[in-house]
Amino acid sequence: MNSSDISKKVTAIITAAGKGTRMNSSINKQYLEIAGIPVLARTISVFESCSEVDNIILVVNEEDINFCKHEIVKKFNFTKVISLVSGGAERQNSVYKGLCSIRDEKAIVLIHDGARPFVSNKNIVDCIAAAKEFGACGVGVRSKDTIKISDNNGFVQSTPDRSSLWSIQTPQGFMYEVIKTAHDKAVQNDYIGTDDMVLVEKLGLPVKIVEGSYQNIKITTPEDLIMGESLLSSL
Repeated sequence: MNSSDISKKVTAIITAAGKGTRMNSSINKQYLEIAGIPVLARTISVFESCSEVDNIILVVNEEDINFCKHEIVKKFNFTKVISLVSGGAERQNSVYKGLCSIRDEKAIVLIHDGARPFVSNKNIVDCIAAAKEFGACGVGVRSKDTIKISDNNGFVQSTPDRSSLWSIQTPQGFMYEVIKTAHDKAVQNDYIGTDDMVLVEKLGLPVKIVEGSYQNIKITTPEDLIMGESLLSSL
């Protein structure tokens, strides 16, 4: 790490503007509780306690901003949260609004799903290091399953080598100028990607995969809450 890296601030954008329709709940999935603590509060706490993270930006539904401010940020005394930004129609739109609120163009930016409360300090630190070294990266785990590529009728077309397949998670980390340019380009082309890494891939820039953890699950269904309770008891 050179001296210019040391001066770069790290800002985490945590997205929590999803509706969570697969959860079959009237409550946003980010505010559902695991062992008495909201999922989003658990997620923020890992970034709050990471010494290498300087600032946190929360992107939430506009109607949830006041609730989130009082019942999450103030209640759990999160001092690194510098702003709450209203989300957009799609996750990508929400991330872009978060990016546009950053004034430090030399920052390292981490983008993380608010519904991934079991991210570890190591995941975050490794992601920051890779973002500084390579400019763009994302946490992932190697696929445990054999993956098949099918045609439109559901017949197998090919079987890719499993050793080259990864399940991508978050955080995903970037130099600010890289990810802002990638999002600007996506807006211009009216393109919605499956994650933030693919936007950088479309610029033709290299993106590094950082070895993650199978515990870094995303809470999207009622079964995930049960799994989360189990994970918590084993930690």
